[in-house]
Amino acid sequence: MEQLSELQCEACRADAPRVDGDEAASLMSTLPEWQLLEVDGINQLQRVYKFRNFKLAWEFADKVAELAEAEGHHPAILLEWGSCSVTWWTHKIKGLHKNDFICAAKTDLLCED
Repeated sequence: MEQLSELQCEACRADAPRVDGDEAASLMSTLPEWQLLEVDGINQLQRVYKFRNFKLAWEFADKVAELAEAEGHHPAILLEWGSCSVTWWTHKIKGLHKNDFICAAKTDLLCED
């Protein structure tokens, strides 16, 4: 099976299928640091990255923003002293799409830089 981080996001339509149930569980197994959340009835993926200071968290947030622009898919990013929370979900379908899992995997690679 191809690594999620090697895939590209696809254009998402309002009628695109959501990732739920067994498929979500399978994809989550490849993203052990991520949490599956439900916010206002919408499933989302979230991870909090820890850093030694604000500047390092800010640099990471900038990398996430660059990734989002390159993929054409945009997360919620919360920047705080020593941490950066990244939350992926697909607004058009009000839930999770495979794009969210792809972007989560790519976000993890940004920490390895």
